[in-house]
Amino acid sequence: LKPAWLLEATRTRIRLQKHPASTHTAMASQAQISKKRKFVADGVFYAELNEFLMRTLSEDGYAGVEVRVTPIRTEIIIRATRTREVLGEKGRRIRELTAVVQKRYGFPENSVELFAERVENRASCAMAQCESLRYKLLGGLAARRACYGVIRFIMENGAKGVEVIISGKLRAQRAKAMKFKDGYLISTGEPKKHYIAEAVRHVCMRQGMLGIKVKIMLAHDPEGIMGPKMPLPDNVIIHEPKEDVPVMQPNAEDQTQGGYQGDQ
Repeated sequence: LKPAWLLEATRTRIRLQKHPASTHTAMASQAQISKKRKFVADGVFYAELNEFLMRTLSEDGYAGVEVRVTPIRTEIIIRATRTREVLGEKGRRIRELTAVVQKRYGFPENSVELFAERVENRASCAMAQCESLRYKLLGGLAARRACYGVIRFIMENGAKGVEVIISGKLRAQRAKAMKFKDGYLISTGEPKKHYIAEAVRHVCMRQGMLGIKVKIMLAHDPEGIMGPKMPLPDNVIIHEPKEDVPVMQPNAEDQTQGGYQGDQ
């Protein structure tokens, strides 16, 4: 059985083949398409593109994609930890990917462009760490040791908290799940959307399929470069107390003889 998103993508593909003019870019500009269909088509386009890049660039530290539609062209920004490998020798690989995307979705000539953007802090990127853990397990490293290695690397590079869940047939025939945690990690509410980076990957081992889930809680960054700009709503800032000014002793000449001294 095919998953629901794949069936929807297949239906959309058939629809696009019937009407080649109504591609992703054309759909944005044409007025006859309903808003509902446009959002569904955009979502299917993003899901299919993300899946393709995830499979193609898994070894190069793929960390997500962003699609920007402008009136002139469609820009696809690929985020990765190793941008040199994504670009290829003299930009050959990025040109190949551009040609594949252009042909698959029926974009006009020179109307789609792919860019590679380097991830600043790969320790705070859940996708990159999930792929790293995946290749460690495929290399034959013990699950517990691999997980602790990833957790230590993430925490040493300034993350607030991390959780790694690995499930499947680990060593024995009976499947089980192992959970590794460190630091502070929130699970619900609005801050979760900004602070939690999450990724899931599947590892095809000899004895069966393993599932990996990595959750990273990013640290607050007022500049919004290495983490979210928005502070946590329950964050309490304790200011340093002000220094007490010492009470000055009165001088000897200032002291009077005592009593009320009115007009003499």
